[in-house]
Amino acid sequence: MSDLSLPPLRLGVDLGGTKIELIALNQDGEVRWQQRIPTPKANYRATVEAIAELVSRCERELGQAGTVGVGIPGVVSARTQRVKGANSICLNGQPLEQDLSQLLGRPVRTANDANCFAISEATDGAAVGYRTVFGVILGTGCGAGIAVDGRIHAGPNGIAGEWGHNPLPWMTAAEFPGPDCFCGRNGCIETFVSGTNLARQYLQHTGTTLSGPDILARVDAGEPEAETVFEAYLSQLTRALAHVINLLDPDCIVLGGGMSNVARLYQALPQRLPAFTVGGECATPVLQNLHGDASGVRGAAWLWGR
Repeated sequence: MSDLSLPPLRLGVDLGGTKIELIALNQDGEVRWQQRIPTPKANYRATVEAIAELVSRCERELGQAGTVGVGIPGVVSARTQRVKGANSICLNGQPLEQDLSQLLGRPVRTANDANCFAISEATDGAAVGYRTVFGVILGTGCGAGIAVDGRIHAGPNGIAGEWGHNPLPWMTAAEFPGPDCFCGRNGCIETFVSGTNLARQYLQHTGTTLSGPDILARVDAGEPEAETVFEAYLSQLTRALAHVINLLDPDCIVLGGGMSNVARLYQALPQRLPAFTVGGECATPVLQNLHGDASGVRGAAWLWGR
């Protein structure tokens, strides 16, 4: 629902470790302007100034102002108003929203990049029409976000949807206690279901180092070792998503990230989920994202609504 007191453009910024991307959308979701620049290396002040300059350039060229939303690889603490948990460590402890608002002369909204993915797909993506959306990113790592009625559900700690850093449920004896995770614990869901960890499991099983796409190509070619590893991956992803369904029971699950392009997931997961959901039934659709790599930056734009 649009607010007529706001400018018509929605500017979204995806702040990553290597690039900053800005997109300008009109209220129909059409792209009016889009550009990427390198992220200044380990320099918080230069990063904030680069975002402000990108916004100013966009608005000069379009001749219109817009609202600004920023997706970040962490969250802004509701208690301190400073960034926490970002893997771009120069952001941690910094008042990003306040500094950007001051430079741009307007309020700025920030959200975790996985939450931006969820709201993008809920607003005008694969999950349109679903009330509660669980958006999962299966890439180098894994993360998730929750959108309810087209709005992000972040929770009082800003960590709703931090699914990847819970233990893999129903671990087998061979899986227990699980690999070490960068978060300081072991056996996290991320250490099993990310694309990186598909490669880890293939190396562990075969002694051969291959990329995720190469492993999947071998699955398609019928290599038994690759099939064994992928079957284990499917089991792990099924258990991890069933845990979410048992707790949240979302109206749909949308997959993003590189692993979301594996067509077999969308046949296998619905067949396997009932074995791990309470009551032995599961009608939850598992959907492939509509906007691909652009979902995060589009979600940042929709932090202000349509």
